[in-house]
Amino acid sequence: MRTSALVSSAAAPALLIGGWLLAESRQPAGFDPLRDAISDLAALDAADRQIMTAALIGVGLAHLVTAYGLTEVSRAGRLLIAVGGAATALVAAFPLPAGDGGSAAHTTAATVAFTALAVWPFTGGSRTTLLRRPATVIAGTVLLSLVAWFGVTLHTGGPLGLAERVAAAAQALWPFAVAAGLRPESPRPGGVAPE
Repeated sequence: MRTSALVSSAAAPALLIGGWLLAESRQPAGFDPLRDAISDLAALDAADRQIMTAALIGVGLAHLVTAYGLTEVSRAGRLLIAVGGAATALVAAFPLPAGDGGSAAHTTAATVAFTALAVWPFTGGSRTTLLRRPATVIAGTVLLSLVAWFGVTLHTGGPLGLAERVAAAAQALWPFAVAAGLRPESPRPGGVAPE
């Protein structure tokens, strides 16, 4: 694993969660993080929309660096992380319009990002502890379940903002958990690396 993967995988959840917390603090009264989507914080009519826009771009770039650096992850898994990162950056590039309108480009980018970042654990396996089955199957199942919950709230109501934040945070944290688990061990006293 490249050291850059540990740094970038830690940056992704920090940027995402820090970005939405800072952007939420700048919204007028009436914004409800349990109800309102993360994308509303970067919408064309959001107060200080550049905060969440920059955070989404940063998260996307962090995922791209992570995909490059997680050399123990399969090519398919790394490709899906990269696709998820690129699509996350595109979410920022195609913001929601002012008002309650939707955007096909935004929705497509968000769907690709959520899907790619939920399914990569199924394809990312190797002989490394965190990348062995059943850990990857459990991680993928949890991530897909959280995305499904978010999808249900999109169509039926409910705590949309909460569901999206839980799913997005989990997707940002899993690459970090993998990178932290792969981190090279420190040399033993005397400069001899453990076997």
